[in-house]
Amino acid sequence: MPIIYLSPSTQENNYYVTGGTEEYYMNLLADAMVPYLISNGIQYVRNTPDMTAGSSIRQANRGNYDLYLALHSNAAAEGNYGGARGIIAFYYPTSTGGRRAAGIFADNLKTIYPLPNLVRTQATTTLGEVAQSRAPAVLLEIGYHDNAADAQWISENLTAIAQNLVLSLTEYFGVPFIWPMDPVDGVVRVGSGTLNLRERPERGAAIVASMPNGAAVRIYGAWQGWYVVHYGEYVGYAAAEFIRT
Repeated sequence: MPIIYLSPSTQENNYYVTGGTEEYYMNLLADAMVPYLISNGIQYVRNTPDMTAGSSIRQANRGNYDLYLALHSNAAAEGNYGGARGIIAFYYPTSTGGRRAAGIFADNLKTIYPLPNLVRTQATTTLGEVAQSRAPAVLLEIGYHDNAADAQWISENLTAIAQNLVLSLTEYFGVPFIWPMDPVDGVVRVGSGTLNLRERPERGAAIVASMPNGAAVRIYGAWQGWYVVHYGEYVGYAAAEFIRT
């Protein structure tokens, strides 16, 4: 199953013109993403507000992640305070995965941002979270916090933005988008053998783990006869017909 490094901004001194900070709102956005990540079987490791961009990069580079996703909001250049709007998905120019992910994020954000023509991708070699990441990386500048309209849009649409970002992650990883549900405890019920926990909701998908009859699982999502299941330390898809709730 895919695993991402989730890096909401740690910039506590970047103030929103409407109140609050970049760190505050990007962490709220990451919080709002969590139920959708879990329901879609996307595992994550997340930085903490006391970290920096540098320590986040170092932590991520010690692991093996399928994508590094940094969440930020932007500010206009000096002399143009409050005068810019839009969303930018940054990626490293030679990263095929980063470029593809940035394009998916931008295309989907255009469907919810009020000025879709101002949503774009941009290659960069200067942003550390993109340039120094071992994993394919995208840094999203979601609106301008010095612009009142953008700041208000972000603060009032955190859930919609979170849904949109996780939808993009499912597209990037090639898995279906599954809406969150209240977690349910389940028990594996097979007549013989074991029940396979798979990387995708397909009979021939790679096997993550084999679950014996009577195994306890936690169900976080349901899609077309499959459950998104946590079994011990493993996460994957299991055929719903063999799990009793």
